[in-house]
Amino acid sequence: TTVEIGDQCWMQENLKVTHYPNGDAIPNVTDNTAWGNLGDNNTDDAYCFYNNQPNSEYGALYTYAAAIADNWQRDNTDGQGICPDGWHLPTDGEWTDLANYLGGSSVAGGKMKEAGTSHWQSPNTGATNESGFTALPGGFRSLNDGSFYYTGSHGYWWSATEFGSNLAWYRQ
Repeated sequence: TTVEIGDQCWMQENLKVTHYPNGDAIPNVTDNTAWGNLGDNNTDDAYCFYNNQPNSEYGALYTYAAAIADNWQRDNTDGQGICPDGWHLPTDGEWTDLANYLGGSSVAGGKMKEAGTSHWQSPNTGATNESGFTALPGGFRSLNDGSFYYTGSHGYWWSATEFGSNLAWYRQ
């Protein structure tokens, strides 16, 4: 499902792909210690589901290396990363354009979040989902110890824009 916001087309659900666009499998790392041993770099590819529940409605969680497909090595087109054909991992500039279209970063999150408390913890103040983006709080998995954090209260989305040699911009 997709949604048009301004002049951009966004996926309306979180990714849950298990293979790169070229068909190579993304390593599924379920063990906390193994996840914690992954480097915060562009080569330690991995995905998992929150609390290792494959039927998670929040989609999958990916390391940055998996999201960008090892510096675009596995892309069919520039910037595609793990995204299906015809899609790409948004740049930080595209995230900024989205936030600006929705009235700036101080209000964009609420306009993108699913309203109510079916997924988001109460009180979910400011959530209107008037953009139709329907952001869900899938949390994250720590690279320190492999523990899962913040489902129900935080959502995190990678960008294709690197920050330094081994970090990337993301939105929450």
